Amino acid sequence: MAFAKMFFLFSKFQQGVGVLAKSTTFSKNPRQLQYEADINKLFMFTSYNRLGRDAEEADAEEIIEMAGKATLSEQQKQVQENIHYQLENFCASMDEILLPHNDKTQELKADNVPTADKPLVPETKPLKLAQVSKLLKDRIGYTLEVKPSLIPHKDAGQGCFIEGEADVGALLAFYPGVIYAPGYPNVDAQNSYLITRYDGVVINAQPRGRGGESRQVWNGSFTKPEVRTDANVEEVLEMRNPLAFGHFLNHPGKEMDPNVMVCPYDFPLSEKRMRAYIPNVALGDAPVLKTVVLVATRALCNEELMLNYRLSNSERRPEWYTPVDEEEDGRRSN
Repeated sequence: MAFAKMFFLFSKFQQGVGVLAKSTTFSKNPRQLQYEADINKLFMFTSYNRLGRDAEEADAEEIIEMAGKATLSEQQKQVQENIHYQLENFCASMDEILLPHNDKTQELKADNVPTADKPLVPETKPLKLAQVSKLLKDRIGYTLEVKPSLIPHKDAGQGCFIEGEADVGALLAFYPGVIYAPGYPNVDAQNSYLITRYDGVVINAQPRGRGGESRQVWNGSFTKPEVRTDANVEEVLEMRNPLAFGHFLNHPGKEMDPNVMVCPYDFPLSEKRMRAYIPNVALGDAPVLKTVVLVATRALCNEELMLNYRLSNSERRPEWYTPVDEEEDGRRSN
């Protein structure tokens, strides 16, 4: 099988990362090393996914070879393109499910309507989140469900499960919520629903909860928002997004392995037709939304999704935390 070969070669790459991490060349900036290692993985996984299930062993080997030669910026660019390609397919499926007239003629007519005459929240089919989730699974092969975690620990709580099957490199989940620029002063560090990108951007998923049952104006508040004038904070978002549950993923328990990884993705706000399906709002003015998506690191089928939290080994960690890789934890926290 092509992926078996890819996994073997990828394991060798991982060994190389371990050697580099201990060298004096990279020890001055271990955090950068970990970021580059993650981008390298994402480059391989998402590129392989884009080839599809008919990929040959030679295709996998070519991706590995490219990963060894491409610069960091080239790999970053390719990862962005690969994720965007998957996102386009996801949004097209959501349009088919939710829009009452999903055809080009109607879309063109809508584009010619003056902005002042358009409704603030476009019309969608009156479907519940559970219905949308089932229909999405029928189209892309999988969806997500939040239910009690299978991790044998009293603090495990709710977990996020894939219902259906997904290949390695698949975009499985969005990390929803409010996006804060690096250094934003009012982010509560004790909030367990925070995630931080390598560039220091923080996303707070707590206000999002489990979404909702409609498409609505959302400004990141905990309750149904009132209309505001700040367009940078307020957006019309689809709250019935079946993949907007990245904040429910647990860290793996003892003798368990993570099966997804974090992927930074910059969504271009010029893609207005897709905007409603990106479950984030940002504080500030920028041409992109600096989001986080979660990508499969192996083929998955009807199982709980688990993410390596990489909690710092320089601070006291929770009782439930079992390190996946102490060296990664150390590099990520530096």
